[in-house]
Amino acid sequence: MRTLVIGFARSGAAAAKLLLDNGDEVIVSDPKLDMQDATVQELAQQGVTFTTQQDESLLNGVDQIVKNPGIPYSIPILKAAQARHIPIKVEVALAQPYIKGDWIAVTGSNGKTTATEMIAAVLRTQSDDQHDVRVAGNIGTPVSEIAKTVRPSDTLVTELSSFQLLGVPDLKPKIAVITNIYASHLDYHGTRENYVAAKMNITKNQDASDFLVMNFDRAEWRELSQQTAAQVIPFSRTGVTQTGAYQQDDWLYYKDEAIMSVDQLGVSGDHNIENALMAIAVGRLQEIPVSAIKQALSEFTGVKHRLQKVGTYLNRMVYNDSKATDIEATESALSGFTQPIVLLAGGLDRGDDLMRLAPVLKAHVKQMIVFGQTANQLIEVAQTVNIPVEKTENVQTAVPLAFQTSAPGDLILLSPAAASWDQYPNFETRGDLFIQAVQDYAAAHTNEVK
Repeated sequence: MRTLVIGFARSGAAAAKLLLDNGDEVIVSDPKLDMQDATVQELAQQGVTFTTQQDESLLNGVDQIVKNPGIPYSIPILKAAQARHIPIKVEVALAQPYIKGDWIAVTGSNGKTTATEMIAAVLRTQSDDQHDVRVAGNIGTPVSEIAKTVRPSDTLVTELSSFQLLGVPDLKPKIAVITNIYASHLDYHGTRENYVAAKMNITKNQDASDFLVMNFDRAEWRELSQQTAAQVIPFSRTGVTQTGAYQQDDWLYYKDEAIMSVDQLGVSGDHNIENALMAIAVGRLQEIPVSAIKQALSEFTGVKHRLQKVGTYLNRMVYNDSKATDIEATESALSGFTQPIVLLAGGLDRGDDLMRLAPVLKAHVKQMIVFGQTANQLIEVAQTVNIPVEKTENVQTAVPLAFQTSAPGDLILLSPAAASWDQYPNFETRGDLFIQAVQDYAAAHTNEVK
């Protein structure tokens, strides 16, 4: 088998290693390839061919292509491969044949990383030497990096993006979880319909022996659930159904079984109630005792960059929600607090109608500090609802302004409502720089607390 890997990075490296183990001939193509990279040199010594070229001649004799999920199918070499009917997949597809244990796959526009980690935390309450819970996928570790070490007695919990779901044609998890579906990544998918279809690939191969845990809080999502052959386990924060996991008053239930009260959760916010409902549903499907679910969710403190509590500095609570790369994520974050909020927002302009933020800003925000490509649009929104707003260069310069315009007892929240790529390589970098700026400012002003 001759395989062309397009795009290196961690997923490409994991794919190349797994392909080598299978005895494949492997070629890696990446225009940004660093030939001095230690992993590149190691794999080259093992027989992998590396090139920075991506012309059509690379396709000669190729049996399959494994591409980085973020690379669009519209680039010339992939269009040429499609014309030649060469199969194109992502590294998760290479891993699937090796996964013999229970596979739980999570996707959605928002919340999938936290949901994945929360589900894993619940399942780990029953882990032992014979049964481990492994976490991989879009969350950080490529699935193909660990596939051969997942035992039949283990459980694999994976976060899968829409990009990945397009390249795993045979995906069939025991439990699929869809957190929500909004309009996202339209620059990649072209239309919302294409994006929704990509998300629904998570359940297209499931049958009546499998389960789909699905958000029922919007009519569209309820309708989408009719596309699956799996058993549908709904969850609802608004109480539209009581046949799965749901919130009623201040309690979380699974069917008619009370699990825990909302105030016992280790993390706050409506979106985390939804994440908890997903974890409860999966936990009960996997026969995790209620007491263990309750303990896991009460001890869960969140995931970095996803409404992460950074700490209290100069009598202000500080939260890092750099992963809020769309309007819905920021709406959800703001709705989870009752304290006056100084909001830091802004980033890549994807053409979203930011005026949709107006109601939630008016209800929760006392001051805005904005930056990035969407700064001027956010200024217009702030002015519409009479919220003071200041424009600054970036997230680092926003931090001093946030402290200076806030008061003791206020909450400083980074929740950009936009991707980071106009100024930063990724949302993690943006969040890390925010945290560092907060800590630096607080250290320099500890004697000036008013």
